[in-house]
Amino acid sequence: MDRVLFSALLLFGCALTLGACAENAAVAGSGREPPPASAGEPPGEPEAQAFSTWLEGMKAEALAAGIRPATVNGPLASARFLPRTVALDGRQPEFNRPFGDYLRNTAPESRAQRGRALLGTHAALLGRLEDRYGVPASVLVALWGVETNFGDIIGSTPILDTLATLAFEGRRGSFFRAQLLDALRLIDEDGIDPGSLIGSWAGAMGQMQFMPTTFRAQAVDGDGDGRLDPWRSIPDALASGAHYLAALGWKTHEPWGREVSVPPGFDLALSGQELIRPVAEWSALGLRTAQGAPLPEDPNAAGALILPSGARGPAFLVYDNFRILLKWNRSLYYALAAGILSDRIAGGPDLVRPPPADEVPLRVAEVRLMQGRLNALGFDAGEPDGLIGAQTRAAIRAFQVRAGLPADGYADATLLRALDVSMP
Repeated sequence: MDRVLFSALLLFGCALTLGACAENAAVAGSGREPPPASAGEPPGEPEAQAFSTWLEGMKAEALAAGIRPATVNGPLASARFLPRTVALDGRQPEFNRPFGDYLRNTAPESRAQRGRALLGTHAALLGRLEDRYGVPASVLVALWGVETNFGDIIGSTPILDTLATLAFEGRRGSFFRAQLLDALRLIDEDGIDPGSLIGSWAGAMGQMQFMPTTFRAQAVDGDGDGRLDPWRSIPDALASGAHYLAALGWKTHEPWGREVSVPPGFDLALSGQELIRPVAEWSALGLRTAQGAPLPEDPNAAGALILPSGARGPAFLVYDNFRILLKWNRSLYYALAAGILSDRIAGGPDLVRPPPADEVPLRVAEVRLMQGRLNALGFDAGEPDGLIGAQTRAAIRAFQVRAGLPADGYADATLLRALDVSMP
């Protein structure tokens, strides 16, 4: 999935989320995709007429962009409006999902076990990809698992219908017009059969869920048959994922991060994905591995301390490769879950300190009120959207410091009480 261009939606496969890494109620790579976007009532007559008129303009735009007339008058002209896609694009969860719930659904032991088995099944392929691109096999397999449950759930919605619908809808029209044009170029320039262009309701394709623009830039022929087929070819899918991670800047032989222990009395205001400092400084501040050993020190390594469940949950020191995972998908939860799953697939232990089992999700409406209250007090939480992203977490930490609370950036009922926020 195109995590750089369109990590906005975090529903099927991942969870794609708008804005600054907000985690919503959908399950990334959960194996539960919404019904096909063609399901539901057909468009009404006015809506159908408006789409038809828009499509004529889009055909002219495609011709002007160099798309072949046969492609414009064939596959593009046949694009259908999908009301279900519009409904899915516009829906908003009632709750913000706690990290523990997200992690249990995205990186369960069953997925780790299957990932370990697939390491053996595809050992030769994964070894070649690691040698060529420098991306660990366990990381590739973890992303494969989170995105499509190892290719089980790639979506069945016609991509041209999806992209035309979302471009017509207009909420992110320019983005989806660009994706639609690149999907047409896949037909024109890359020889992709229009009937093969299927994927999620959000427009992502293949076993690694790339948007068309990323597909064109990063997909590679992993099995040497002269075709790009990340839908059915596991070598094509995994090679494309490795190529993309390498292009994003993956650092060979470096971890994404690790679970750490935080000493008593530690200043939690030093946490946050934007607060990066050398590992030597973190060691001097008392951080250790989760097992209590000194942190491995690389003179060039720097990391940030992440507390996704607040002071009561696990702590992670994350490095440059974590920021590469955030380029793949800008959701903090997604990147952490993918990293944790990759460690377990590689044979690593479970978390020493798992997220609390009693985390209570906040309603989106409560978070909007909280964000508005933080803004009113001078702590910039951004536009109140009901989603807890990096900017909101930073505002929470700043408020907690002033209020004398543990500054873990965590939003819960205790924070709402401190802010005097309650539902009307």
